[in-house]
Amino acid sequence: MRRSGILFPIFSLPSPYGIGTFGDASYKFVDFLCKAGQSIWQILPLGPTGYGDSPYQSFSSFAGNPYFIDLETLIEDGLLTKEECDAVDFGDNASDIDYEKLYFGRFKLYKKAYDRAKERGDLKRKKFKAFCKENAYWLEDYALYMAIKDSFGGVNFMEWDEDIRLRDKNAMSEYSKKLETEVECYCYLQYLFNLQWTALKKYANKKGIEIIGDIPIYVAFDSADTWANPSLFQLDSKGWPLAVAGCPPDCFTAEGQLWGNPLYKWDEHKKTNYNWWLNRMKRCFELYDIVRIDHFRGFDAYWAVPFGDKNAVGGKWLKGPGYSLFAAINKEFGTGRVIAEDLGFITDSVRNLIKKAGYPGMKVLQFAFDESGESEHLPHFCDKNYVVYTGTHDNYTIKAWVDQMDKPSVKFAKKYLHVKKRKQLPEAYLRAAMGTASDTCVIPLQDYMLLGNEARINAPSTLGINWRWRVEADKLTDKLAKEIKEYAVVYGRVSKKISN
Repeated sequence: MRRSGILFPIFSLPSPYGIGTFGDASYKFVDFLCKAGQSIWQILPLGPTGYGDSPYQSFSSFAGNPYFIDLETLIEDGLLTKEECDAVDFGDNASDIDYEKLYFGRFKLYKKAYDRAKERGDLKRKKFKAFCKENAYWLEDYALYMAIKDSFGGVNFMEWDEDIRLRDKNAMSEYSKKLETEVECYCYLQYLFNLQWTALKKYANKKGIEIIGDIPIYVAFDSADTWANPSLFQLDSKGWPLAVAGCPPDCFTAEGQLWGNPLYKWDEHKKTNYNWWLNRMKRCFELYDIVRIDHFRGFDAYWAVPFGDKNAVGGKWLKGPGYSLFAAINKEFGTGRVIAEDLGFITDSVRNLIKKAGYPGMKVLQFAFDESGESEHLPHFCDKNYVVYTGTHDNYTIKAWVDQMDKPSVKFAKKYLHVKKRKQLPEAYLRAAMGTASDTCVIPLQDYMLLGNEARINAPSTLGINWRWRVEADKLTDKLAKEIKEYAVVYGRVSKKISN
């Protein structure tokens, strides 16, 4: 059961046209994982992103990000030409993503692809119609929401005309007819996303690679989820949040983290036997082999910040749904395909919930070596039913973390990991993670590459600098794969399928 994998977002792939996609580079990365003796590829949420570019603030909990649709595949399919794609300015930095240029460039190309698909009859074919029918429970609201949003210049749905903002029956009918073409285009983009992702996942699974997907606990306020299901969220009579999600002050920021997501009205969810959540998990298990649920402690108790506050300091803890939600999920899907992200302020109540739900939790070695020597993230606390990491997408890279560690922590880490110099610590962290008793070990690619903070994915509570890092194609070498595999071999984490 011992296994290991790499944490690496889709957007960080070295694909052409501005961002990582489901194209050739993604298949080569699966091959790289095999060469490296890995059996897991952990990614970040795949939902369509909005303001701030965060995959944890998506326009839909069910839809896929159109940016990940591979343009080269559309060229091969005759839906676009290479000249059309090459003519668009996506930015010229191979290690960075310019989301503004993506937004203005990609959707013009997608509209051309949709027009050509419609002209040649693709939208009348059984596969497209079957996809729309099977996914109607989320696709219809999402596509209409996006089409209406575009018609209002992209503003938050709270700024739409009141009749459609409140989903008046006549307004819904009117907009559906008026925007029929635009709605169908968004449905087609989801079809393309699903087609390309399903093919990539099938290829990975055939090679012995499982996909760990990541889902946020909350939805974005400006989302199809909130617009279509207002009764499931803590909103006032006008539709504004009563309170929003966040985290209390912690090691990341003294002001806490103010996420701004609407909070669930859990009693309403319970009345429906958590039907919305069951649909959400159903969709997740179609997309991924394993699902990591972010901020799991929020199901036990969540930090509610009054709407309008400038930071999260004034929040308070409120009771979440507890085990009743996971009883419904486990009854429907079983227990073997969920990871609980149990980081942050963890109480015995949270620990008991995770244990009762039957999910593995997480250990992160960046949190292990404080001078007290009492951290529950120390390697000797990483038992079998945990997934161990050196760091996550929210952390420093391991090299950058070691560079900024205070002297007492460095002294303790060197003693514990049996190294003499600070510069030896990053590789010692890798060995310690791989050597734990935990069944599963996942390491960010940047940590194996010993990159600094220029390769950090996200710095919480900051805007404009996150979700942008991309690896350059010539860095994913056979030499690097061989080095990674050596860790997997030494610590017994190479699966038989991969090793063969």
